Amino acid sequence: MREIIRWQLHRLFVDQVHFFLPFSRHQRKKRLLFISENDSLCDAQLFPFFFHAKDFQDIELRELPLQYFLSDRHPYKTHIDAICFQTWFNLPPKELEQLVQQIKVTWPDAQIAYLDWFAPTDLRYAECLDEYISAYLKKQVLIDFSQYNRPTRGDTNLNDYYANRFNLAEPEFFFKVPSDFQDKLFLGTHFAFSPRIMPYFLQPFPGDKERSIDLHSRISVSGSGWYRVMRQDAFDKLSSLEQHFKIACRGFVPKKQYLQELFSSKLCFSPFGYGEVCWRDFEAMMTGSLLLKPDMSHLDCYPNVFQPYQTYIPLSWDLSDLDEKVDYYLRHPDERETITRQAFQSMANYFQEQSFPQDSQPFLHRLKLV
Repeated sequence: MREIIRWQLHRLFVDQVHFFLPFSRHQRKKRLLFISENDSLCDAQLFPFFFHAKDFQDIELRELPLQYFLSDRHPYKTHIDAICFQTWFNLPPKELEQLVQQIKVTWPDAQIAYLDWFAPTDLRYAECLDEYISAYLKKQVLIDFSQYNRPTRGDTNLNDYYANRFNLAEPEFFFKVPSDFQDKLFLGTHFAFSPRIMPYFLQPFPGDKERSIDLHSRISVSGSGWYRVMRQDAFDKLSSLEQHFKIACRGFVPKKQYLQELFSSKLCFSPFGYGEVCWRDFEAMMTGSLLLKPDMSHLDCYPNVFQPYQTYIPLSWDLSDLDEKVDYYLRHPDERETITRQAFQSMANYFQEQSFPQDSQPFLHRLKLV
């Protein structure tokens, strides 16, 4: 696909050659600059804009790595209409505020948006960014916005749940969210929009061919305290099913083998990571493996592909129904294939209909680009 090749060339020029194409002198076109972090997690926010660049006929897109902005080595020192910038998730709020002030000084007339690619649902930077930005783009948000204005044990809603469930010693956090901040909040793209995921949804549905693995879920149990406890609990429940089913859950395998296993798996259990939405969710959907995942009904994402019993099978957060649902969907292959086909098709239709340019209009309007 030409757009994928174009993106690969773009990454080559930006990441390795360090060539940054200047804006043209086209007077009618708006200028949008992305200041980015170099990571595949971050790419999923930028990729759809560049993939559909030709559809934004009145906007020119350029990308500048954050390190080059900070070093002042770039060709973008002229007028720019809007800046969308990313940072790493552990940047202290004071340093983030200094960064956005520097952006504001460099381009005083530009509208500014922050691209939050982070795994958790929290809005930890809302307060320090509020006075400087016009928009805040995030890949998933809590449906009940009032939940943002409550303290949690640990710094995320997941940390809070598992700290309470397992009685873990976690400090209390409270990220203040300004009262009008919801007006600036926009849903952005998740992992399905990654250049490593999207192409699979543009191919035919893999079908429920001969699948030799009953349940797939290779789980790492390393990480921070609550995460390690959460993953160990999931691994213990999975391993208890090994005497009844053929399960792939132990050890690390190369990425190629990992995907081959998923194409050969009837079910895929995707536990939470540091946030709810994970790579594995879409890897299951694109390979035709039925996704089993802790219930996602508290969360909204774009597009919201997590429709219970339509595109995935929701589980209790304590996984008390895991064995029951594994057994049921292994014994009902027709239901299993119906749901896997619907999950695959929901994303395939979205990409085939090229809905992103139209759906991004409110965000671009907020930045005064349309």
